[in-house]
Order: sequence, then C-alpha cells, then structure tokens
Amino acid sequence: MNRVIAKKRRVALKSLLGATIAVLLLPAKPIMAVDERQLSFYHTHTKKELHVTYQRNGEFIDSALLEIDNFLFDFRTGDAAAIDPDLVDLVYEIRESLGSDGTFEVISAYRSPKTNEMLRGQSRSVARNSQHLLGKAVDVRLRDVELMKLRDAALAMQGGGVGYYEKSNFVHIDTGRVRRW
Repeated sequence: MNRVIAKKRRVALKSLLGATIAVLLLPAKPIMAVDERQLSFYHTHTKKELHVTYQRNGEFIDSALLEIDNFLFDFRTGDAAAIDPDLVDLVYEIRESLGSDGTFEVISAYRSPKTNEMLRGQSRSVARNSQHLLGKAVDVRLRDVELMKLRDAALAMQGGGVGYYEKSNFVHIDTGRVRRW
C-alpha cells in the first residue's frame, strides 16, 4: 500500500512542479496590443501636411492635440484655438467606417471672429455663430473617398452637423447638435 501512495505522491509532485514552472515562465505583464489612432491631413491653403498619432490605448496625447491645434489654425489671421478632441475622434471614426486610411484635405477648420465675419459678408451660408469659431468644425474631403460617400458616412455617425458642399467639393463636419444641410 505504501508503494501506491508513494507513486501517487510522485505523480502529484511532478504535476505541481510542471505547473509551477509553467507559471514562472509566463511574462510578468500580459502582452497587449497597442491601440493607436492616427490621422493624416493636408491643408489646401498652406500646402502643409500633418501625420499624427493623437491617441494611444484610449488616451489622448496632449502634444499631438497641440500639433493638431497649430495645424488647423485660421490661415487668414494666424490665430489658433483648441480643436475639440471629439471632432478629431469623429473624423477618425468616419474615415474608419469607410475602410480608408487616406489623407483628409482641409479647406477650413478654426476660424477667428474676424475671418468668420469677413466670410459672412461674402456668403449667406456662413453662420454667425459657426462651430468653426469654437474649434468644433472642419471642412474636408478625403482623398480616396467620393465626396457623397464621405457625407453619408458623416451623417451615419450622428456626431454633429454635416453640410454637403458639392460645388465647392467639401463636407462640413462638426460636433454641435445633430443636423444636416
């Protein structure tokens, strides 16, 4: 009877030893994939480009948001303002929904009050209280996507206002209330 018990103990100890070694060989921290959100912009007026990783593992990168703020400035006056991070995320989500990794061509983003008033004097389609004044709007097209598809994807997101300017070849996207024109 002692032989049977001894054999069972040896088997149990070998199993325990094997399991202990296996646990010790595991990495201390689980290896996780890094979730990065990147965007590429080309400004049609300044001819400058920006390729930026603005979010990593669900956290905005402050220095990247500052780069975006400085890139999407009012090119007429040189004024800059904070761009709404939700707008940056919305633009990213729209592009992702289209299966694109293309570059956004920026026509307009932040507008100073002076620029907005000047544009209002030229066109009735410029709002007095434009979301551009708040850093919550961008007028864009996406290089590898038809303009109508970009508009439809923006509308489907229900993330804010969407304006379709077919003749001027851009889509207005903002994080204000949901509306369309």
